[in-house]
Amino acid sequence: TNHEWDNGSWRKSAGVSVQATAENLAAFRAGTLVRTADDRLHTVSSVKTVGANLSVFMQGAPLDGAAVGYPNRLRAVGSAPVEPPPADKNPGATPEPSPASPAALINKFTNHEWDNGSWRKSAGVSVQATAENLASFQIGASVVLADGQVRTITEVRKVGSNLTVLLDGPVLDGTLVGYPNRLSVLDPAAQQPALPEASRPPQEDARERISLVGVNLSGAGFGSSVLPGKHGTNYIYPAESYYQKYAEQGLNLVRLPFLWERIQPALDSELNAAELARLVQSLDFAHKHGVKVILDLHNYYRYYGKLIGSSEVPIASFADVWRRIAQQVGEHPAVSGYGLMNEPYGTNGLWPEAALAASQAIRQIDPEHWIYVAGDRYSSAWHWPKYNARLVDDPWMRDPRNNLVYEAHMYLDRDTSGMYYDTTETFAPTLGIDRARPFVDWLKENGLRGYIGEFGVPAYAADAIDAMDNLLGYLRENCIPLTYWAAGPWWGDYVLALDVKSGEDRPQLPVLKKHAAAPSSCTSIGPLR
Repeated sequence: TNHEWDNGSWRKSAGVSVQATAENLAAFRAGTLVRTADDRLHTVSSVKTVGANLSVFMQGAPLDGAAVGYPNRLRAVGSAPVEPPPADKNPGATPEPSPASPAALINKFTNHEWDNGSWRKSAGVSVQATAENLASFQIGASVVLADGQVRTITEVRKVGSNLTVLLDGPVLDGTLVGYPNRLSVLDPAAQQPALPEASRPPQEDARERISLVGVNLSGAGFGSSVLPGKHGTNYIYPAESYYQKYAEQGLNLVRLPFLWERIQPALDSELNAAELARLVQSLDFAHKHGVKVILDLHNYYRYYGKLIGSSEVPIASFADVWRRIAQQVGEHPAVSGYGLMNEPYGTNGLWPEAALAASQAIRQIDPEHWIYVAGDRYSSAWHWPKYNARLVDDPWMRDPRNNLVYEAHMYLDRDTSGMYYDTTETFAPTLGIDRARPFVDWLKENGLRGYIGEFGVPAYAADAIDAMDNLLGYLRENCIPLTYWAAGPWWGDYVLALDVKSGEDRPQLPVLKKHAAAPSSCTSIGPLR
């Protein structure tokens, strides 16, 4: 590690250094497909021998040395055999990568939905529904596009004589990967090379490509003054149409608020069956449309108005409800993770202890999914360092391998409340970045992950929407996701909402879509450093 290298990963562009052994010289050639320790596939663009070492350069953005550098390994998974070709056949030739097989010609059609056979709404292409293609293009398979990208199939739809193959990641550029190019299935043997147990990447680095922009879907957290309340009258879980709508916009991350008193009407008791069924149905809707869900206990550090950590609501009971929720839904494919508590405030300094107890209770059940840990003082990003230094006093809460993500909220009005009382207030272009920076700097100083669980701007303030645009770019640079507040039913004419009574398109949405579709090299939630 020095000013040019980070754990053997080059800081200026995608590349790593390995020893220039005969085996490595033979295995790593331009065009070779390689797998890094974060379980991502890259194409080697060039190789340079520097003394006893070999610099292997790859397509794409610079790699994260903390995630893929020493003591991890680089593996050639789609190259020609590691032995160089015999000298009498083709001396000095660069081995061709193993062709991905089979390959399907992308359909030739362009209209308001398609661009050279590439779908304009989300990542996907159309090919003929031949028997071979039906057999080859399966959910979970990796495919190689004409520009060298490797994507994972998320859904396959047969439409007449054609097959729509939907992929993870941002929308594709039809001029680059569409007709007359082909979509190729990566050799399964190359997709899953057998690794010795000690060399396998840690579980946290084997995740799917992360979504950086999403929405809060409201409804189930409404009616907190009427508990438990009546579903459909005092509160409502969002219909399937909302999941479909935002998935089609490329916003496939949802924070779903719900209330503790409804999911568990009595402390330390079984979860309410009807409410649990509504929660599971929401996850089913999300999974159907390729959406991941953050389960948000929207209780402000209270249960029936009593503080967690009081004699009425012991911290152990807070841990209990999360243990039960993880038991019931932890294996659901739509779950992104568990949002421990919305905007704790007035906690008497007990939030760090409560967050630790709930996190460890979840981990006893679910070793994999993210745990989203909110901050005290309403989770304010601007105030975060002052109010949340003790949140990571316990070493367990500092270990990134616990898959913890620290959740801040932020709004741009003068008092940071999100109420936007003063409709004449103006907003500087960098205000969002300035409000987020204390939280982001704290994350970097502590080597932790972060997420903006709530952020919203009023529809009438064009300068606030510009500030939001700049904020989302800053967060993307740091691999920090954001879920916009808010979307979903029952918002009426709320100025921050994406779904209002008139049904009109809201000016905040194009900015969210823009950043959801923007290219990103993020393979995990950051910034970690």
